[in-house]
Amino acid sequence: MSSWTIAGTLTPVPASEHPELLAEPVAKALSSIEAPVGLVEIDPDLADTAAFCETYSSPLSASANCVVVSGKRAGEVRYAAALVLATTRADVNNVIRRRLDVRKASFAPMEEAVELTGMAYGGITPIGLPSDWPILVDQAVASAPELVVGSGIRGSKLLVTGATLAALPGAEVIDGLAR
Repeated sequence: MSSWTIAGTLTPVPASEHPELLAEPVAKALSSIEAPVGLVEIDPDLADTAAFCETYSSPLSASANCVVVSGKRAGEVRYAAALVLATTRADVNNVIRRRLDVRKASFAPMEEAVELTGMAYGGITPIGLPSDWPILVDQAVASAPELVVGSGIRGSKLLVTGATLAALPGAEVIDGLAR
């Protein structure tokens, strides 16, 4: 898909041609994705979803947020990434907690999420996450024709299809992940 309709006022370029606009783990992971992935450069101060959508005229309904969730079981910390549409919230206390098989799940602390992913807070994306983490993808994300997600840094965004995200290594599509 070379003509991304969700880019708003921005002009997308192929992400693979601009590794300098990606976090290192994202740039590495992109080499194994065969589907087209677009990239738009943005003002890092406008990386938060609402500000990005408003400033660049990209539909909020086409943005997906990636959150890092953690929980403990038998002294071991378990992590997962959850990918939900920006218009919804991840069901951390029920769906994700059960999937991780932990008593209590919560959003991972910012410093921890940044350190473990090698990505900037506000730019964390499912592409290039640690390989042992499950990537929990809400059904609405998986079936979306076009989405805006983080690029690992705050100065750009990736344009992908839901099918591309659902096909990532470790991805599990879950109906009802988001509320």
